[in-house]
Amino acid sequence: MTIEALMKSLDNIEAELKTMDTKAAGELATLGKVTADTKTALEQLGTEQRTLADRLTQLEQKGVLRAEGEKPADTWGAQFCKSEQYKAFAGGQVQKMRVEVKNTVTNTVANTAPERRPGIVSGAFRQLTLEARLVSVPTSSNAVEFVRESVFTNAAAETAEGAPKPESGLTTTLENVPVATVAHWLKISRQLAADNAALVAYINLRMRYGVDLRVENQILAGNGTSPNMHGFLKVGNHTAHGYTAAQLQTLGLANNGFDLIGLMIGDTQAGDFPADTILLNPTDWWKLRLTKDGQGRYLLGDPGMDAPPVLFNRPVEISSAVPVGNVAVAALAAAGTFHDREAVTIDMSESDGDNFTKNLVTIRAERRCMLAVERPLAFRYGPLKPAAA
Repeated sequence: MTIEALMKSLDNIEAELKTMDTKAAGELATLGKVTADTKTALEQLGTEQRTLADRLTQLEQKGVLRAEGEKPADTWGAQFCKSEQYKAFAGGQVQKMRVEVKNTVTNTVANTAPERRPGIVSGAFRQLTLEARLVSVPTSSNAVEFVRESVFTNAAAETAEGAPKPESGLTTTLENVPVATVAHWLKISRQLAADNAALVAYINLRMRYGVDLRVENQILAGNGTSPNMHGFLKVGNHTAHGYTAAQLQTLGLANNGFDLIGLMIGDTQAGDFPADTILLNPTDWWKLRLTKDGQGRYLLGDPGMDAPPVLFNRPVEISSAVPVGNVAVAALAAAGTFHDREAVTIDMSESDGDNFTKNLVTIRAERRCMLAVERPLAFRYGPLKPAAA
Protein backbone atom coordinates (compact mmCIF):
# COMPACT_ATOMS: atom_id res chain seq x y z
CA MET A 1 0.00 0.00 0.00
CA THR A 2 1.34 3.45 -0.91
CA ILE A 3 1.75 6.32 1.54
CA GLU A 4 -1.10 8.20 -0.16
CA ALA A 5 -3.42 5.21 0.25
CA LEU A 6 -2.42 4.85 3.91
CA MET A 7 -3.05 8.54 4.54
CA LYS A 8 -6.50 8.28 2.89
CA SER A 9 -7.35 5.23 5.02
CA LEU A 10 -6.23 7.07 8.17
CA ASP A 11 -8.39 10.07 7.27
CA ASN A 12 -11.40 7.77 6.77
CA ILE A 13 -10.85 6.10 10.13
CA GLU A 14 -10.49 9.47 11.86
CA ALA A 15 -13.82 10.56 10.37
CA GLU A 16 -15.45 7.36 11.63
CA LEU A 17 -13.89 7.90 15.07
CA LYS A 18 -15.39 11.38 15.28
CA THR A 19 -18.80 9.98 14.34
CA MET A 20 -18.59 7.20 16.93
CA ASP A 21 -17.30 9.61 19.55
CA THR A 22 -20.34 11.85 18.97
CA LYS A 23 -22.56 8.78 19.30
CA ALA A 24 -20.82 7.79 22.56
CA ALA A 25 -21.28 11.28 23.98
CA GLY A 26 -24.98 11.12 23.11
CA GLU A 27 -25.39 7.74 24.79
CA LEU A 28 -23.56 9.01 27.87
CA ALA A 29 -25.90 12.00 28.07
CA THR A 30 -29.15 10.03 27.52
CA LEU A 31 -28.38 6.61 29.01
CA GLY A 32 -25.70 7.52 31.53
CA LYS A 33 -23.27 5.07 29.92
CA VAL A 34 -21.74 4.08 26.61
CA THR A 35 -23.23 0.90 25.12
CA ALA A 36 -21.10 -2.19 24.63
CA ASP A 37 -21.52 -2.04 20.83
CA THR A 38 -20.24 1.54 20.72
CA LYS A 39 -17.27 0.69 22.97
CA THR A 40 -16.40 -2.27 20.74
CA ALA A 41 -16.63 -0.13 17.61
CA LEU A 42 -14.39 2.55 19.14
CA GLU A 43 -11.82 -0.05 20.20
CA GLN A 44 -11.81 -1.63 16.72
CA LEU A 45 -11.38 1.74 15.03
CA GLY A 46 -8.59 2.67 17.45
CA THR A 47 -6.81 -0.63 16.71
CA GLU A 48 -7.12 -0.10 12.95
CA GLN A 49 -5.82 3.45 13.26
CA ARG A 50 -2.78 2.41 15.31
CA THR A 51 -2.05 -0.41 12.85
CA LEU A 52 -2.13 1.94 9.85
CA ALA A 53 -0.06 4.57 11.70
CA ASP A 54 2.55 1.90 12.54
CA ARG A 55 2.68 0.85 8.88
CA LEU A 56 3.12 4.48 7.85
CA THR A 57 5.98 4.92 10.32
CA GLN A 58 7.63 1.70 9.11
CA LEU A 59 7.46 2.92 5.51
CA GLU A 60 9.12 6.20 6.49
CA GLN A 61 11.83 4.50 8.55
CA LYS A 62 12.64 2.28 5.59
CA GLY A 63 12.96 5.31 3.34
CA VAL A 64 9.81 4.65 1.29
CA LEU A 65 8.79 8.26 0.83
CA ARG A 66 7.54 8.47 -2.75
CA ALA A 67 4.28 7.06 -3.99
CA GLU A 68 4.54 4.25 -6.52
CA GLY A 69 4.95 5.61 -10.03
CA GLU A 70 5.50 9.18 -8.79
CA LYS A 71 7.82 11.27 -10.92
CA PRO A 72 10.94 12.79 -9.33
CA ALA A 73 10.39 16.31 -8.00
CA ASP A 74 11.43 19.33 -10.05
CA THR A 75 14.85 20.82 -9.47
CA TRP A 76 15.05 23.91 -7.31
CA GLY A 77 15.61 26.05 -10.40
CA ALA A 78 12.56 24.57 -12.14
CA GLN A 79 10.37 25.13 -9.09
CA PHE A 80 11.62 28.73 -8.88
CA CYS A 81 10.75 29.41 -12.51
CA LYS A 82 7.26 27.89 -12.06
CA SER A 83 6.47 30.00 -8.99
CA GLU A 84 3.77 32.68 -9.12
CA GLN A 85 6.22 35.23 -7.74
CA TYR A 86 8.66 34.72 -10.64
CA LYS A 87 5.87 34.85 -13.25
CA ALA A 88 4.70 38.19 -11.88
CA PHE A 89 8.27 39.53 -11.83
CA ALA A 90 9.04 38.32 -15.37
CA GLY A 91 5.76 39.80 -16.66
CA GLY A 92 6.66 43.22 -15.30
CA GLN A 93 3.77 43.28 -12.85
CA VAL A 94 6.09 43.74 -9.86
CA GLN A 95 9.53 45.38 -9.58
CA LYS A 96 10.82 42.96 -6.97
CA MET A 97 9.98 39.57 -5.54
CA ARG A 98 10.20 37.99 -2.12
CA VAL A 99 10.23 34.33 -1.01
CA GLU A 100 8.76 33.60 2.43
CA VAL A 101 11.01 31.25 4.45
CA LYS A 102 10.55 32.17 8.12
CA ASN A 103 8.68 29.40 9.96
CA THR A 104 7.53 28.17 6.56
CA VAL A 105 8.32 25.18 4.38
CA THR A 106 8.18 26.32 0.75
CA ASN A 107 8.92 24.77 -2.62
CA THR A 108 10.23 28.00 -4.21
CA VAL A 109 13.76 29.04 -3.31
CA ALA A 110 15.98 31.75 -4.78
CA ASN A 111 18.61 29.21 -5.76
CA THR A 112 19.50 26.85 -8.57
CA ALA A 113 20.84 23.33 -8.54
CA PRO A 114 21.72 20.96 -11.37
CA GLU A 115 19.63 18.11 -10.03
CA ARG A 116 17.22 17.24 -7.27
CA ARG A 117 17.44 13.73 -5.88
CA PRO A 118 14.05 11.99 -5.54
CA GLY A 119 12.65 11.33 -2.09
CA ILE A 120 13.41 12.98 1.24
CA VAL A 121 16.35 12.40 3.55
CA SER A 122 14.59 12.06 6.89
CA GLY A 123 15.78 13.00 10.35
CA ALA A 124 15.84 10.72 13.38
CA PHE A 125 12.74 8.79 14.41
CA ARG A 126 12.84 7.37 17.93
CA GLN A 127 11.28 3.95 18.41
CA LEU A 128 8.31 4.64 20.70
CA THR A 129 7.70 1.80 23.17
CA LEU A 130 6.17 3.01 26.45
CA GLU A 131 2.56 3.44 25.35
CA ALA A 132 2.54 -0.05 23.83
CA ARG A 133 3.51 -1.52 27.23
CA LEU A 134 0.54 0.05 29.02
CA VAL A 135 -3.05 -1.08 29.23
CA SER A 136 -4.90 1.31 26.90
CA VAL A 137 -8.63 2.06 26.85
CA PRO A 138 -10.67 4.76 25.06
CA THR A 139 -12.47 7.55 26.90
CA SER A 140 -15.19 9.90 25.70
CA SER A 141 -14.80 12.46 28.47
CA ASN A 142 -12.47 15.39 29.22
CA ALA A 143 -11.31 13.85 32.53
CA VAL A 144 -11.09 10.47 34.24
CA GLU A 145 -11.94 9.88 37.91
CA PHE A 146 -10.83 6.84 39.85
CA VAL A 147 -10.63 5.82 43.50
CA ARG A 148 -7.08 5.02 44.60
CA GLU A 149 -6.40 2.93 47.71
CA SER A 150 -4.19 4.93 50.09
CA VAL A 151 -3.81 2.68 53.15
CA PHE A 152 -5.05 -0.84 53.84
CA THR A 153 -4.62 -2.19 57.36
CA ASN A 154 -5.29 -5.91 57.35
CA ALA A 155 -6.39 -7.08 60.78
CA ALA A 156 -7.69 -10.46 59.60
CA ALA A 157 -6.84 -13.09 62.24
CA GLU A 158 -8.03 -16.35 63.70
CA THR A 159 -10.88 -15.67 66.11
CA ALA A 160 -12.13 -17.82 68.97
CA GLU A 161 -15.78 -18.73 69.10
CA GLY A 162 -17.83 -15.96 70.69
CA ALA A 163 -14.91 -13.49 70.66
CA PRO A 164 -15.13 -10.12 68.87
CA LYS A 165 -13.80 -10.11 65.32
CA PRO A 166 -10.89 -7.80 64.47
CA GLU A 167 -11.63 -4.68 62.38
CA SER A 168 -9.50 -3.85 59.34
CA GLY A 169 -8.99 -0.36 57.95
CA LEU A 170 -9.13 0.99 54.40
CA THR A 171 -8.47 4.57 53.30
CA THR A 172 -9.13 5.71 49.72
CA THR A 173 -8.59 8.89 47.73
CA LEU A 174 -10.68 10.16 44.80
CA GLU A 175 -8.40 11.18 41.93
CA ASN A 176 -9.50 13.34 39.00
CA VAL A 177 -7.06 13.49 36.09
CA PRO A 178 -7.85 15.74 33.09
CA VAL A 179 -7.32 14.68 29.51
CA ALA A 180 -4.30 16.52 28.09
CA THR A 181 -4.10 18.05 24.63
CA VAL A 182 -0.76 17.62 22.83
CA ALA A 183 -0.43 19.65 19.63
CA HIS A 184 1.88 21.59 17.31
CA TRP A 185 1.71 23.31 13.91
CA LEU A 186 3.76 24.65 11.03
CA LYS A 187 3.16 26.52 7.78
CA ILE A 188 3.77 25.43 4.20
CA SER A 189 3.11 27.23 0.96
CA ARG A 190 -0.13 26.57 -0.89
CA GLN A 191 1.91 25.70 -3.99
CA LEU A 192 3.77 23.01 -2.05
CA ALA A 193 0.51 21.51 -0.83
CA ALA A 194 -0.75 21.34 -4.43
CA ASP A 195 2.45 20.30 -6.22
CA ASN A 196 4.38 17.93 -3.98
CA ALA A 197 2.18 15.21 -2.49
CA ALA A 198 5.14 13.14 -1.28
CA LEU A 199 6.63 16.00 0.73
CA VAL A 200 3.26 16.88 2.24
CA ALA A 201 2.76 13.21 3.22
CA TYR A 202 6.19 13.28 4.86
CA ILE A 203 5.34 16.49 6.72
CA ASN A 204 2.10 14.91 7.97
CA LEU A 205 4.09 11.90 9.15
CA ARG A 206 6.53 14.17 10.98
CA MET A 207 3.68 16.06 12.62
CA ARG A 208 2.06 12.82 13.83
CA TYR A 209 5.40 11.55 15.10
CA GLY A 210 6.07 14.83 16.92
CA VAL A 211 2.83 14.51 18.86
CA ASP A 212 3.42 10.85 19.75
CA LEU A 213 7.01 11.61 20.77
CA ARG A 214 5.78 14.26 23.21
CA VAL A 215 3.19 11.82 24.59
CA GLU A 216 5.98 9.26 25.11
CA ASN A 217 7.96 11.79 27.14
CA GLN A 218 4.90 12.90 29.10
CA ILE A 219 4.02 9.31 30.10
CA LEU A 220 7.16 9.41 32.23
CA ALA A 221 8.00 13.06 32.86
CA GLY A 222 4.60 14.82 32.84
CA ASN A 223 4.56 16.81 36.10
CA GLY A 224 0.77 17.13 36.36
CA THR A 225 0.80 20.94 36.28
CA SER A 226 -1.79 22.00 33.70
CA PRO A 227 -1.64 21.45 30.77
CA ASN A 228 0.90 18.62 31.39
CA MET A 229 -0.05 14.97 31.73
CA HIS A 230 0.27 13.16 35.07
CA GLY A 231 3.34 11.03 34.34
CA PHE A 232 4.91 8.26 36.39
CA LEU A 233 7.72 10.53 37.65
CA LYS A 234 5.28 13.06 39.13
CA VAL A 235 5.53 13.20 42.91
CA GLY A 236 3.06 10.70 44.34
CA ASN A 237 2.86 8.61 41.16
CA HIS A 238 5.84 6.35 41.93
CA THR A 239 7.79 4.90 44.81
CA ALA A 240 11.45 5.87 45.24
CA HIS A 241 13.72 2.84 45.56
CA GLY A 242 15.38 4.58 48.56
CA TYR A 243 18.78 2.88 48.42
CA THR A 244 22.13 4.58 49.04
CA ALA A 245 25.63 3.38 48.18
CA ALA A 246 26.26 2.77 51.89
CA GLN A 247 23.21 0.52 52.16
CA LEU A 248 24.34 -1.51 49.17
CA GLN A 249 27.74 -1.94 50.77
CA THR A 250 26.14 -3.02 54.06
CA LEU A 251 24.20 -5.66 52.15
CA GLY A 252 27.42 -6.89 50.56
CA LEU A 253 26.34 -5.70 47.11
CA ALA A 254 28.17 -3.70 44.45
CA ASN A 255 27.10 -0.25 43.31
CA ASN A 256 27.23 -1.30 39.67
CA GLY A 257 23.60 -0.94 38.58
CA PHE A 258 22.99 -4.68 38.28
CA ASP A 259 22.64 -5.34 42.02
CA LEU A 260 20.37 -2.32 42.51
CA ILE A 261 18.04 -3.46 39.72
CA GLY A 262 17.88 -6.90 41.33
CA LEU A 263 16.95 -5.34 44.68
CA MET A 264 14.23 -3.24 43.04
CA ILE A 265 12.76 -6.32 41.37
CA GLY A 266 12.72 -8.04 44.75
CA ASP A 267 11.00 -5.06 46.33
CA THR A 268 8.23 -5.01 43.72
CA GLN A 269 7.65 -8.71 44.25
CA ALA A 270 7.65 -8.31 48.04
CA GLY A 271 5.03 -5.59 47.57
CA ASP A 272 2.86 -8.03 45.56
CA PHE A 273 3.42 -6.16 42.28
CA PRO A 274 5.96 -8.39 40.48
CA ALA A 275 7.87 -6.29 37.95
CA ASP A 276 7.31 -6.98 34.26
CA THR A 277 9.50 -4.19 32.83
CA ILE A 278 12.82 -2.43 33.41
CA LEU A 279 13.17 1.09 31.96
CA LEU A 280 16.60 2.52 31.09
CA ASN A 281 18.01 5.37 29.04
CA PRO A 282 20.04 4.14 26.00
CA THR A 283 23.24 5.60 27.49
CA ASP A 284 22.83 3.63 30.72
CA TRP A 285 21.80 0.41 28.98
CA TRP A 286 24.90 0.38 26.80
CA LYS A 287 27.16 1.05 29.77
CA LEU A 288 25.69 -2.06 31.40
CA ARG A 289 25.81 -4.04 28.16
CA LEU A 290 29.51 -3.29 27.69
CA THR A 291 30.51 -4.17 31.27
CA LYS A 292 33.26 -6.83 31.39
CA ASP A 293 34.58 -9.15 34.08
CA GLY A 294 38.19 -9.32 35.25
CA GLN A 295 39.15 -11.39 32.19
CA GLY A 296 37.66 -9.00 29.63
CA ARG A 297 34.52 -11.05 28.99
CA TYR A 298 31.18 -9.29 28.55
CA LEU A 299 28.93 -9.93 31.55
CA LEU A 300 25.80 -9.94 29.40
CA GLY A 301 27.17 -12.30 26.77
CA ASP A 302 29.04 -12.26 23.47
CA PRO A 303 28.02 -9.26 21.31
CA GLY A 304 27.94 -11.60 18.31
CA MET A 305 25.09 -13.53 19.95
CA ASP A 306 23.13 -10.46 21.09
CA ALA A 307 19.43 -10.89 21.93
CA PRO A 308 16.63 -8.50 22.93
CA PRO A 309 17.63 -6.57 26.09
CA VAL A 310 16.84 -8.61 29.19
CA LEU A 311 17.96 -8.39 32.83
CA PHE A 312 16.92 -10.92 35.47
CA ASN A 313 14.55 -12.44 32.91
CA ARG A 314 12.67 -9.14 32.59
CA PRO A 315 12.54 -7.20 29.31
CA VAL A 316 14.42 -3.90 29.26
CA GLU A 317 12.64 -1.04 27.52
CA ILE A 318 15.28 1.38 26.25
CA SER A 319 13.87 4.88 25.92
CA SER A 320 15.35 8.37 25.81
CA ALA A 321 12.32 9.47 27.83
CA VAL A 322 14.05 7.97 30.91
CA PRO A 323 16.45 10.55 32.44
CA VAL A 324 20.11 9.54 32.10
CA GLY A 325 21.48 7.98 35.28
CA ASN A 326 18.10 6.69 36.51
CA VAL A 327 16.21 3.41 36.35
CA ALA A 328 12.61 2.33 36.77
CA VAL A 329 11.41 -1.15 37.63
CA ALA A 330 7.67 -1.57 37.29
CA ALA A 331 4.66 -3.76 36.89
CA LEU A 332 3.34 -1.49 34.12
CA ALA A 333 0.17 -3.48 33.56
CA ALA A 334 -0.81 -2.80 37.18
CA ALA A 335 0.76 0.63 37.70
CA GLY A 336 -1.43 2.70 35.39
CA THR A 337 -3.90 2.88 32.52
CA PHE A 338 -3.52 4.96 29.37
CA HIS A 339 -6.74 6.63 28.19
CA ASP A 340 -7.10 7.75 24.56
CA ARG A 341 -9.64 10.52 23.96
CA GLU A 342 -8.67 11.27 20.35
CA ALA A 343 -5.96 9.75 18.19
CA VAL A 344 -3.61 12.06 16.29
CA THR A 345 -5.56 14.22 13.86
CA ILE A 346 -4.11 16.38 11.09
CA ASP A 347 -5.93 19.58 10.07
CA MET A 348 -5.00 22.06 7.33
CA SER A 349 -6.35 25.59 6.98
CA GLU A 350 -5.77 28.73 4.92
CA SER A 351 -7.76 30.78 7.45
CA ASP A 352 -4.93 31.45 9.89
CA GLY A 353 -3.38 34.88 10.35
CA ASP A 354 -2.23 36.25 6.99
CA ASN A 355 -2.22 32.84 5.26
CA PHE A 356 -4.73 33.96 2.63
CA THR A 357 -2.67 36.93 1.47
CA LYS A 358 0.59 34.95 1.52
CA ASN A 359 -0.72 31.76 -0.08
CA LEU A 360 0.21 29.74 2.99
CA VAL A 361 -1.43 26.75 4.64
CA THR A 362 -1.20 25.93 8.35
CA ILE A 363 -0.90 22.27 9.26
CA ARG A 364 -1.84 21.28 12.82
CA ALA A 365 -1.40 17.90 14.52
CA GLU A 366 -3.28 17.25 17.74
CA ARG A 367 -4.01 14.40 20.13
CA ARG A 368 -5.97 14.14 23.39
CA CYS A 369 -5.04 11.50 25.96
CA MET A 370 -4.05 10.98 29.60
CA LEU A 371 -2.36 8.56 31.99
CA ALA A 372 -4.08 7.44 35.19
CA VAL A 373 -1.46 6.15 37.65
CA GLU A 374 -3.51 3.91 39.90
CA ARG A 375 -0.83 2.05 41.88
CA PRO A 376 2.34 4.06 42.66
CA LEU A 377 3.77 1.07 44.56
CA ALA A 378 3.94 -0.82 41.26
CA PHE A 379 6.40 1.72 39.80
CA ARG A 380 9.79 2.08 41.54
CA TYR A 381 12.31 4.66 40.42
CA GLY A 382 15.57 6.30 41.37
CA PRO A 383 19.31 6.71 40.63
CA LEU A 384 20.91 3.76 38.86
CA LYS A 385 24.07 4.23 40.95
CA PRO A 386 23.02 5.81 44.28
CA ALA A 387 25.14 8.40 46.03
CA ALA A 388 26.94 7.60 49.29
CA ALA A 389 24.19 9.02 51.49
